[in-house]
Amino acid sequence: MASQDKLILYTNHGCPWAHRAHIVLEELKIPFEEVIIDLSVPRTPEYLKINPRGLVPALSYNGEIIIESGIVAQFLADAYPSHLVPASDAPGGALRRARIALFVDAFISKLNGALFGFFTAKTEEEKQALVDKAVAALLSEVEPLLADASPFFGGSETITLAEVLTGSFALRLKSLTAAEVYPKAIWTAIEEKAPNYVRWSAAVVAHPSVTSIYDEERVVEGTKARIAKIRASA
Repeated sequence: MASQDKLILYTNHGCPWAHRAHIVLEELKIPFEEVIIDLSVPRTPEYLKINPRGLVPALSYNGEIIIESGIVAQFLADAYPSHLVPASDAPGGALRRARIALFVDAFISKLNGALFGFFTAKTEEEKQALVDKAVAALLSEVEPLLADASPFFGGSETITLAEVLTGSFALRLKSLTAAEVYPKAIWTAIEEKAPNYVRWSAAVVAHPSVTSIYDEERVVEGTKARIAKIRASA
């Protein structure tokens, strides 16, 4: 891509989905302009013209708007070729991309899907059922796909698109269980039963591109407030 490309990222540092765009931009050292969108208030008419869905991130690339975090991250990885992901026509590239896609799907739809249940769970029985569901999802869907992580996905010594798309959620899983926003029993079970995930996660949550915008205290307190609000209105 041309060095004069103009990128504007509409984002919010507390959003794990927008965090994906920050990881890829930081890893690839791509210059960009940042516009913070306040997610605590209704979106302005100006922003809704940029992204009618009102979500973050949105990326303006030389005036063209790209929305949805996975699409934004994939676009940047393809537009600025690097170690993150091979081209589909590179030797082994299509297979590598398919394996990354499967891992991301397993992490987000199975593991993260179970964790989102804690936002509405009220009773101890409900919480324990979700602990069991989350741990089972990690052990059956995610752990086997990290067997060759060294330390990153697929034996890579550097982060890949797999970490770009899951790193913000790995950070939050570690932070929110440590702060007991999610039950600590989840992390205890992970440490006992998922050595591949533990090794991979340790590398991911320590990586500068993953942590560059992460404010753990703010995320923990914000998540507590969000859960309290959701449970109160349920």
